[in-house]
Amino acid sequence: MKILGIETSCDDTAAAVIEAKGGLKKPCFSVLSNVSYSQVAIHKKFGGIVPNLASRAHLQKITPTVKAALLISEIRRISEIDLIAVTRGPGLAPSLLVGINFARALAYRFRKPIIGVNHIEGHIFSNWLLGEKVNFPALILVVSGGHTELVLMSAKGGSASGGKDSMGYQIVGQTLDDAAGECFDKSARILGLGFPGGPAIAAEAKKFKIENLKLKISLPRPMVNSNNYNFSFSGLKTAVLYSYKGKNKSAMAYEIQEAIIDVLIAKTLKAVKNFQPKTVMIAGGVAANKKLREYLVKKIAPYEIPLLIPNLAYTTDNAAMIAAAGYFNYLKKKPRENSWKNIKTDANLKL
Repeated sequence: MKILGIETSCDDTAAAVIEAKGGLKKPCFSVLSNVSYSQVAIHKKFGGIVPNLASRAHLQKITPTVKAALLISEIRRISEIDLIAVTRGPGLAPSLLVGINFARALAYRFRKPIIGVNHIEGHIFSNWLLGEKVNFPALILVVSGGHTELVLMSAKGGSASGGKDSMGYQIVGQTLDDAAGECFDKSARILGLGFPGGPAIAAEAKKFKIENLKLKISLPRPMVNSNNYNFSFSGLKTAVLYSYKGKNKSAMAYEIQEAIIDVLIAKTLKAVKNFQPKTVMIAGGVAANKKLREYLVKKIAPYEIPLLIPNLAYTTDNAAMIAAAGYFNYLKKKPRENSWKNIKTDANLKL
């Protein structure tokens, strides 16, 4: 199958074409194109995403973005596409509507099956684009600007479908307030580092020399010792606000990054010990953080469990992951359910 993926859940207009085969038990993907238009330049001066501006930019860029994805994949006609997969939630409602309505129009005009995809599920399935086998149960750390969750994914019979037809997700831990990515963004704003905060904090942290003990700063690791798998980052953000005055910017950035990563890894390891998964994955925009990737590889190694980390191109919001998730969802749904009439947005869609 050739699948056109469309993603407009937040501030990236993305389209991709992938080729999928192997069914539910032995899925194999080839990414033929993966195109994305970033709105960072639009929102940077506001220090965060402005929904109406994001929606307007999606309207301007979605047609050329989809055309570029088709051109790069050497698809000359929509008739060569077998399935359209589009993000239907969660996300910003004005942004989601642009992608959904565009995809529905294509499906109606060219009589193509269409599938609505959960954005978080898309991030999870970015790991399938690696081409590596996933053993179940799998533990996934989903960490982004709007989400921080530990998800246990089960599948009977060893297939990604979770038995005959269904995928099984259990959210074993989640943030009680702010997500890790939001903490990065707000902390970067306090430090005057700009938006998006994750890359800005990481770049500033690299300037810090840890041997300079005079610049040592200690921030809290919220809920790191709690008897559950939940997260909380609002207190850390507040601590940054009250601790930064008079402090070295690079030292503060370094400690912010270390504090967030320490909590993420501690909770993940706690879940690994108690649930004993056969695969561990990481997904979401914060998964692009180099330090997080390095530390997670080091900490998971003693457990001798496969650790899957998506390619950097598939960590931030992209349409290849939406197309991959769409493939699995399409195979387990009846053909009559895949009509343009049945696709609706849900800004608060749950996994």
